[in-house]
Amino acid sequence: MSRNWLADFKYEDGAWLVKKTGHRVPANRQLANDIFTWLTFYTMAQSWRTWRRITGHKRPTIAFHPDKPRPWYFIWPVMHASGSKLISDVSQADIVFQFDDSTHVDSSTPTTKPGARLVNFGCNDISKTCVAESFGRAAGYSLKVDPLSYEGPMVEKSEKNACHDGRIIEGPIEPLENKTYQRLIDNEIEGGLVEDLRCCIVGGTPTVVFRKRRPIARRFLNENVDVILDEPRKCYSAEEIEVISAFAKEIGLEWGGVDVLRDRKSGKIFIVDANKTDMGPPVALNLGDKLKATRRMARAFVRAFAPKRSA
Repeated sequence: MSRNWLADFKYEDGAWLVKKTGHRVPANRQLANDIFTWLTFYTMAQSWRTWRRITGHKRPTIAFHPDKPRPWYFIWPVMHASGSKLISDVSQADIVFQFDDSTHVDSSTPTTKPGARLVNFGCNDISKTCVAESFGRAAGYSLKVDPLSYEGPMVEKSEKNACHDGRIIEGPIEPLENKTYQRLIDNEIEGGLVEDLRCCIVGGTPTVVFRKRRPIARRFLNENVDVILDEPRKCYSAEEIEVISAFAKEIGLEWGGVDVLRDRKSGKIFIVDANKTDMGPPVALNLGDKLKATRRMARAFVRAFAPKRSA
């Protein structure tokens, strides 16, 4: 992968196209504001990296395959906060991450040294259908619906990662190719907002939660008006944490993020999406909590993937 970050994007028709996923980001004032906010956080993350170099901190080496993460992925600041040293040679790294934005990836593993910790090499399918089916096995109740027979409102989504193209339709309906169909989860809270309980996974275990809130009219977009940092034990019951962990095991997710919605009527949680190349922390989260979340993830990272090293 090129070292030039801009090579990941292509400008066309008033938007930036993310080449790897096909996701389009409108080139507007909000994007400019988001970039400025992210750069502030990035500068702080880079200071961790510099401090580790100055102090000569003993640290595990980490490599990524087949791609290297850009600084806007959550693993980047976590890697530096934990003291890990990024190297290019996969065969010499203490920790090797599978890192690929694609919905489906090749399951082959590169040559690594004896004792290397492999992360996410069992997570090869994050399509919406795979997520729904895996959640059903973990939870014992279903998110997925058959559009040909389901009566009432349901959600139609692309199978691909990071599209944010969900829409509410009425069933029954003839399904479209490359689309998946799910229950409509009523995750509305006070103030005309919907709330996603974005859960970050480390070592297959829920570690931090971002309560992401947006107007109900923009429920399927990643445009949050408020984000609150929280802990899994405050957002989910012990049984629900077990369900999330079981789901992560089902799809082979050792590091990443899952979108959890709580249905207002039934009180049940539903996992509607999973991402092994988690972005974050969310732009709308304040800087202090961004740093707090990153340090919390870094401690969990060391425990899960480099337990004999000092953070």
